[in-house]
Amino acid sequence: MKTKIIFTLLIGLISVSLSYGQLKKVTTVEGITEYKMDNGLKVLLFPDNSSQTITVNITYLVGSRHEGYGEKGMAHLLEHMVFKGTPSHPNIPKELSSHGARPNGTTWYDRTNYFETFNATDDNLEWALDLEADRMVNSYIAKKDLESEFSVVRNEFESGENDPSRVLMQKVISAGYIWHNYGNSTIGNRSDIERVPIENLKAFYKKFYRPDNAVLMVTGKFDEDKTLALIEKKFGVLEKPSIPLSDSYTKEPAQDGEKSVHLSRVGDLQLVSAMYHTPAGSHEDYAAMAIVENALTDEPSGRLYKALIENQKASSIWSFSPFTKEPGFLYINVDVPSDKNADEVEKTLKQTLDAIKNQPITQEELDRAKANLLKQIDQIFRNSAYLGTYMSEFIGAGDWRLAFIQRDRIENMTLEQVNETAKKYLISTNRTIGRFKPTKQPERVEIEHTKDLEALVSNYTGKEDMGTGEAFDVGYDAIQARLDTGELSNGIAFGIIEKSNRGKTVRLSFSTRNGDAKSLTDKGVVPSFTASMLNKGTTSKTRQQIEDELSQLKSSISFRASNGNLSA
Repeated sequence: MKTKIIFTLLIGLISVSLSYGQLKKVTTVEGITEYKMDNGLKVLLFPDNSSQTITVNITYLVGSRHEGYGEKGMAHLLEHMVFKGTPSHPNIPKELSSHGARPNGTTWYDRTNYFETFNATDDNLEWALDLEADRMVNSYIAKKDLESEFSVVRNEFESGENDPSRVLMQKVISAGYIWHNYGNSTIGNRSDIERVPIENLKAFYKKFYRPDNAVLMVTGKFDEDKTLALIEKKFGVLEKPSIPLSDSYTKEPAQDGEKSVHLSRVGDLQLVSAMYHTPAGSHEDYAAMAIVENALTDEPSGRLYKALIENQKASSIWSFSPFTKEPGFLYINVDVPSDKNADEVEKTLKQTLDAIKNQPITQEELDRAKANLLKQIDQIFRNSAYLGTYMSEFIGAGDWRLAFIQRDRIENMTLEQVNETAKKYLISTNRTIGRFKPTKQPERVEIEHTKDLEALVSNYTGKEDMGTGEAFDVGYDAIQARLDTGELSNGIAFGIIEKSNRGKTVRLSFSTRNGDAKSLTDKGVVPSFTASMLNKGTTSKTRQQIEDELSQLKSSISFRASNGNLSA
């Protein structure tokens, strides 16, 4: 009997081991353990026995950065559609409610994530893992749901459009970027949102929602072995698509001059803002810029806060610099009451930012900024539920361990590093300035698309055909046979070939010598400059008169000179 019990236990252990045999441990950092499945799914476990809840958070490596032409807002729209159900989970909102879950989904530049926080029970955990595994590949993405969801996304869009600070921020960031998709807002373009074909949305879903493009994180109070077994059971059956993923490759060129954006809409508050291009979150300079940002905008010690808020030139200031996978930005916004001088605020804003070159960050400012930032990070790391979703930012930027690397970099940052970084990026040619001026009657013109183009062109016949002209043999003998030559009384030699050209066109070519090797020595580009002046007017006709007469004749003249020859 004893042998049988031991044998049974061994079978059980083997069964558990095999049940998550696909999951291979990668690393452990400060209580978070990473596993990877054969299908490419990454799994992060962060147990916290002091918690009474579990948070399941899945991050997909797709955001607005991955959207193509006509797809602006597709990643965010898809986030809404994934809540519309699957054949196995047809009513996700009802299920979330019945399990007492606090759920949400968010979309950003580099990632989209979905999470549920619920009471720590085995049943709730199995349900949440089953839901996330199922909607990764089996979401309906149906046309009827798309039509109903339009109104929800449209309301979000219009809410943003009615917020001057948000609109100005979008315009400034858009102006700051020429090519990279960080210049496009995550909410997207209204016409793309409203017109996207359901087939395109399905293709986007199939392309990016796959196990090898996702990171699953479970935090809170749970049994690790049971959870690994459940993850293997729910996600192990998902296949890795045969088509490999390709990342975006657009590189934003360096900005080579200060830009400005002026926005005029209905509103009460004036706004002044500034944006600077900055490195990606994984770059060491990002940590240095985080310290600079805090030293500038922190309340009440920040330089900009003191210069603008304490001096009562403005009412409030805020800033943010997203932790992005590719080079991002620092954005600073200043609210200016209508009775204050926004021009003076812009001047002070620029002066304070430019002054860092000659008035570097002090040791006191560095120590205070470090303390502020490290306190925020520490408080997040102590909250397992929030940490589960917070990690999505770093996952989207390349790897979850960047959260710890960022903390360590801030902790070890030197004063010299901070000031060298500030001098490098806080320069006027790397800056875009934004201004919002409230007005009661804004002037805008909506540019309409042409309607019913087919009706416009279907019965059009045009004017008289110009003909096809005469096929002409350009051989030497053929040219000589049709060439009439002669000499004018002033000594100008001429040659005429008469042929039928399309539209009865006449072409005249005139060439004359304007010097020899001796006379043109050391003249440089004088001959070509002289030729360019020949169409600028004469003693009897102005330049405009010549242009008008040529237009009446439907003709044009060009001049050039080189190597002692003038051609017209």
